[in-house]
Amino acid sequence: MQDILALAADNVLSPMILCFALGLFAALARSELTVPEAAAKALSIYLLFAIGFKGGVAVADHGVDGTLISALAAGVVLSFALPFVAFALLRVMTRLSVTDAAATSAHYGSISIVTFVTATSVLSASGIAAEGYMVAVAAAMEAPAIISALWLAARFGSGSKVDATLWREILLNGSIVLLVGSFLIGLITGAEGMARIESFIISPFQGVLCLFLLDMGLVAGRGLRGSRGVISLGVLAFGLLMPVMGAASGLAMGLLLGQSAGGVALFMTLAASASYIAVPAAMRVAMPEANPSVYLTLSLGITFPFNLIVGIPAYVAIAQAMTGA
Repeated sequence: MQDILALAADNVLSPMILCFALGLFAALARSELTVPEAAAKALSIYLLFAIGFKGGVAVADHGVDGTLISALAAGVVLSFALPFVAFALLRVMTRLSVTDAAATSAHYGSISIVTFVTATSVLSASGIAAEGYMVAVAAAMEAPAIISALWLAARFGSGSKVDATLWREILLNGSIVLLVGSFLIGLITGAEGMARIESFIISPFQGVLCLFLLDMGLVAGRGLRGSRGVISLGVLAFGLLMPVMGAASGLAMGLLLGQSAGGVALFMTLAASASYIAVPAAMRVAMPEANPSVYLTLSLGITFPFNLIVGIPAYVAIAQAMTGA
């Protein structure tokens, strides 16, 4: 417990989390502080490219083998399965409609790449190594949850049409294309490619992440400020309980695969996180009748801050304890 508290304190006092807190405070206090949309998009593009490229280089050094394939399969299984858990909890704990519950469940089967990036930064700062192929697992976990949510909506509600437009939105979503594409570039160019652009990929990363999290704090604060009357106690409890259940599933998968402490922590983080980029874009096409105030406030306003402030330090400490690291 002391290790968890110590790591939590270090994480809360890190520049990244304090920048997020600054943005959250500014939004809740109705400050005029803003990050221009074009700048925010540029920051996200940089982060996705950097994490994808570094992951590809790590896999190039590691090699494509059974370990990588097993991790990818485990990630896909988790992404398919977690929406069913989320949907059941939402139907028991809240009064959300079938459509809103199904749309929200998709967010909790998919992943938050920014939460993943923050977790890798925490591991790096703590000197804890992790399997480089986890970025490929993150990419693989983006889309399967959307399919599960569509099935849930069709089975228990009025149904949602799966057509070419939706598949295009899922598979060609900008974040997925950039993450997978930069991963492949890193895989192809390997260590030589990293040596050429290391000063661009490594050194600015932490600073860019700080500015991006400042913007995320602003977005989360505005969402919380505008969600009055939408978020009940049951919905709030779900936003805190579901990441814990997801992390437990990720812990089991990581241990089953025999991963390092860092790898287990990242698997826990991925399973505990909730998408607020790829899935909302898909839900606008697949379930336009679903209420964005519900799923965006939950994923970005509640679960995202929980994971950054409480979850990641706990996941790292638990992974170390369970692996004996």
